[in-house]
Amino acid sequence: MVDVLPHWDNVKVEIADGLGWVTLNRPSKRNAMDPNLNSEMIQVLDHLETVDEVKVVILTGAGESFSAGMDLKAYFREVDEAHPSVQIKVRRDASEWQWRRLMQFSKPTIAMVNGWCFGGAFTPLVGCDLAIASEDAVFGLSEINWGIPPGSVVSRAMAETVSHRDALWYIMTGDTFDGRQAEKMRLVNKAVPADQLRDEVVKLAERLKEKNPVVLRAAKTGFRFARDMPWEPASDYLYAKLEQSQFMDPENGRAKGLAQFLDEKAIRPGLQAYQRAATGE
Repeated sequence: MVDVLPHWDNVKVEIADGLGWVTLNRPSKRNAMDPNLNSEMIQVLDHLETVDEVKVVILTGAGESFSAGMDLKAYFREVDEAHPSVQIKVRRDASEWQWRRLMQFSKPTIAMVNGWCFGGAFTPLVGCDLAIASEDAVFGLSEINWGIPPGSVVSRAMAETVSHRDALWYIMTGDTFDGRQAEKMRLVNKAVPADQLRDEVVKLAERLKEKNPVVLRAAKTGFRFARDMPWEPASDYLYAKLEQSQFMDPENGRAKGLAQFLDEKAIRPGLQAYQRAATGE
């Protein structure tokens, strides 16, 4: 267990059983993201990446919301009136954690969508590797209703996960939808009853903890980048990730897995992971 964690005003961090719980902590604002929260989230992710005890990071929100998106007062009053250099920094900090850090984070990330998820919150939702939502969570892109298109890279996040027709429907109408529909559209992996949400997320996180962390990182990073490449560069890149993972893996997982499958006949890779603990992990 980590003895002392830094304190952040807008983000709560808890570490237990190998899981790093990151909670956006502005419940009175439905965890709307302002410049201070965004700046703190960069620090939080930097910190958790270096804590060996943390194997999986889970992102959620305090109270009844995941996040209501961008804090409108902060962004469209205070920031709009600030010097252009301030505006640039504020936008850079938001992008830095909401997609750059999350998409390239060295450990698995799970979004636990426990309630309202609106506008700008779609970006960190999609930035996480996997997502589980409460069935009664409420999602929406309401920007069209108050006179602007979705900001930042929200539309890009929708295009990453949701079909063309579904994305444009909600972008153009501003209609809301629940966790069941989010699962149907593949914005989240799974929707479950609210009282089962935490248990489902922990169950998934425990499965990820069992995997070889070096290989897991190579697998998810390889997918993220290769999906936008032509076939030939993707082939070269993915072989490079394969070789990189072998070079960087201290537990020599490939050799152990092949030995257990081919020589010892101890595992069936299509059904189970190789036995890390049994081989001295």
